[in-house]
Amino acid sequence: MNTRIILSIIVVGLGLIIAAVPQNTTHPYKLTAKQLLDEANTKVRYFTPDEVADLIVNKDPSIQLIDIRPQDKYDKFHLPGAINIPLSDLLNDEYKDLIDQDIRQNIFYSNSTVDANEAWMITRQLGYLNNYVLMGGLNYWAETIMNPIPPANTSPDEEIAKYQFRVGAGQALGGARIEETTESPVTISKPIIKRPAKKRVQGGC
Repeated sequence: MNTRIILSIIVVGLGLIIAAVPQNTTHPYKLTAKQLLDEANTKVRYFTPDEVADLIVNKDPSIQLIDIRPQDKYDKFHLPGAINIPLSDLLNDEYKDLIDQDIRQNIFYSNSTVDANEAWMITRQLGYLNNYVLMGGLNYWAETIMNPIPPANTSPDEEIAKYQFRVGAGQALGGARIEETTESPVTISKPIIKRPAKKRVQGGC
């Protein structure tokens, strides 16, 4: 799937997600809906599959992957080092120190980006800073890392290097299959420059 198409779908859905975020009296909001939408449109909250694959392969301690799908989906398949916090449990007090911290960069993911974006919006609207989203979710991960399309022989060296990296990363991560889900069905049959940390976790890569 074209990255531009993915981003367009995401932007269209952002307003709907903001409207759907339930009011919460335990954790008062820090951002208005307009502030949140303006920030969301900058797209700085995303890690690409290539970035995440590079970080996992190199066992980078600066990230914490958070699978926000239901536990049964997590148990069937999850990215290496990921912990499970179902979206419905995100605001439980037991997870506050994990979600609101400045040590690691939390990367939310689900099968697509809908639920992960909702998790990001909820935490960002509460004023939490160190949370991000895996661009395209596991669907895009499957397409780019686990089953990359070979470039044409005439492709630039950069595209060939990216493909070789993806093949190597997919092999290093086991070439796993991701189960189909109702959220969005998916089947999976140049070194990346890591961004600096932007700012007590349990589990980890």
